Amino acid sequence: MVITMLLCIPAFGQTTAEDWFNKGNVLLSQGKYDEVIQAYDKAIKIDSNYADAWNNMGAALKDQGKLNAAIAAYDKAIELDPKYANAWYNKGVALKSLGKIAESNTAFAKAKELGYTPIPFFE
Repeated sequence: MVITMLLCIPAFGQTTAEDWFNKGNVLLSQGKYDEVIQAYDKAIKIDSNYADAWNNMGAALKDQGKLNAAIAAYDKAIELDPKYANAWYNKGVALKSLGKIAESNTAFAKAKELGYTPIPFFE
């Protein structure tokens, strides 16, 4: 299925923001962070209001250790969708990694208030 998704992206011409987002997701699962960031960046350039792309861009940046940039991406996702529980949670993780415990607790509380339930395996 993943290969099929990639084959559906036109080789020439423009692709949609969703095409680039999906490509970024595939690359993220492969740990190709520089390419992931490029794909999400292209999705965002096509649709700057694509909250999921901003959130996933934050995840890729966090995985590269670029925590402040990740937080900025999460903030943009939250600005676009204030009820985006996953972005609030991800922001909390990044803030906690920076040692900003009070701020991370606030982000975690907001995520929980919005219905986010962490998967115990990843905690």
